[in-house]
Amino acid sequence: MQLVNNIANTMRMKDTDLLHGPLLGKIFAFVLPLVLTNLLQNLYNAADMVVVGLSNVEGAIGSIGTTTAMVNGITHLFMGFAVGSSVMVARAIGERNEKKTTHAVHTSMMVGIVSGIIAMILGLFLGRRILILLGDKGHILELATLYTKIYCLGVPFMSVTNFLISIFRAKGDTKTPLAVLTVTGLLNVILNLFFVLSLKMSVEGVAMATAISNLASMLVLGHILYRDQGWCHLEFKKIKIEKYALRGIIYNGLPAGIQGLLFSLSNMIIQSSIISINNTVCPGGSDIIDGNAAGASIESFAYVSTNSVCQAAVTFTSQHYGAHMSKRIKKVIRDCYFVSFLVAETLAILILALRYPLASIYVSSPLAIETAVTRLFYMLFLYFTLAAMDTGSGIVRGLNRSILSTVVTLLGSCALRILWIATVVRANPTLPLVYLSYPISWAVTGLCHLLVTIYVTRKMNRLYPEEA
Repeated sequence: MQLVNNIANTMRMKDTDLLHGPLLGKIFAFVLPLVLTNLLQNLYNAADMVVVGLSNVEGAIGSIGTTTAMVNGITHLFMGFAVGSSVMVARAIGERNEKKTTHAVHTSMMVGIVSGIIAMILGLFLGRRILILLGDKGHILELATLYTKIYCLGVPFMSVTNFLISIFRAKGDTKTPLAVLTVTGLLNVILNLFFVLSLKMSVEGVAMATAISNLASMLVLGHILYRDQGWCHLEFKKIKIEKYALRGIIYNGLPAGIQGLLFSLSNMIIQSSIISINNTVCPGGSDIIDGNAAGASIESFAYVSTNSVCQAAVTFTSQHYGAHMSKRIKKVIRDCYFVSFLVAETLAILILALRYPLASIYVSSPLAIETAVTRLFYMLFLYFTLAAMDTGSGIVRGLNRSILSTVVTLLGSCALRILWIATVVRANPTLPLVYLSYPISWAVTGLCHLLVTIYVTRKMNRLYPEEA
C-alpha cells in the first residue's frame, strides 16, 4: 500500500490545461507518456511470447498468435466503450461542468465492470468454437483453447483498468498510467518467468501472469483515482448508471466497439488464410503460424505508438469541441497528424532496419524468420497510411461523429480487406498478397477520414465562428 501511496503522491498534479497555450508542445507532452505506457504494455505482451518459447512446447508461440484476432474481437466490446468514456469525460471537462464530469466518471466504472463480465462470458463459451472456425487443429488448437480460457478469466480486470486509464487520459494525465503500468508490467514479466521456468508451465502460465498483472493495475489505478481531489475523484458508493452519461458513452463508444469487433473479424479472416497457407506449405508444422505471430508482435510496437496519437487526438479534439473553439481545433488536427506521421515513420524505419535480429528473438527456424520478416516489410513500408487512418478516426470521434467514423472505417478498411482476401488472395494464396491488404485499406480509410474531417470542421466554423 505504501508503494501505491508513493505513486499517487509523486504523480498527483494539476490537470493539464489543453485549451490554452502552444499546442504542439502540449501534444508531445501528452503523447510521450502515452507512447511509453503502450510500449511497456506491448513489451510485456511480447515477453509472453518470448518466454513461452522457452517452454520448448512445439507451437506455443503460434498458438498464442492465432488467438490474437479473436481475443481482440471479444475485448473490443469494452475497449469501444472506454473510448466513449474518454470522450464524455473530456467533453465535460471542456464544458467546465463538474457535475457532468462526476457522472461520466462513475457511469464509466459501472459500464467497465458490466462489459468486462460480458466479454469474459463470451470468450469462455465461444473461444474454442471460433478457433476451430479459423482452422486451428491438433496441439495448436488445444494450446490456444487453454490460453484463451485462462486469459478470459482476467478480462474483467483488464476492462476496468482500461476505463480507469481512459479517465486519466481524458483529464490530461498520461503520466500516472505510465508509472503504474511500469510496475505491474514488471510484475507480469516476473510471473511469466516464474510460471514457465520454475513451475514448467507453458501458455497457461503466461495467461495467468497477464490476469494477475491486470488485477494489480486495476487496484492501484482505482486507489489513485479514489485519492484524487479533482472532478474525477472516484467514490465507490457513487458507481452507478446516470442515464445521460450512459447515452453519451454508448453513442460515442458503441460505434468504436463495433468498429473494433469488425476489424477483428477481418483480421480473423486474414488469420484463417495464413493458417491455410501454413497447413499447405508445412503440414503438421507451425513455422508460418509462428513466424506470422512473431512479425505481428514486433509490428505491434509501431502500432501502439501510432495509436497513442489517435488517443491523444480524441482527448484534444473532444475538449476543444466541448469548448466550441472552432479556430483552434484546426491547429489541433494539423499537429495531431504531424505527430502521428513522425511517430509512425520513425518506428517503421527502425524496425525494418532491425527486422532480422528482432525476428530471431522470437523464432529460430529459417522459414519462421523469413515469414516474420516478410510480414514486417509489407506492413511497415507504407506505415504513414496507418497513421492517417488512426489519427483521422480519433479526430472524427472527438468531433462527435463516432457513427460516421465507424461507417467510414468499416467500408474503407474492413470491407475492403474481406473483398481483397475473397478475390485476390483466393486466386493466388501467398503471404505477400495477404499482407498487402493492410496498407491498401489503411490508405483508403485514411483519405476518407481526412475528407470527413474537412467537412465537419467547415460546418463547425459556421456554427461557432468565434473562439470560445
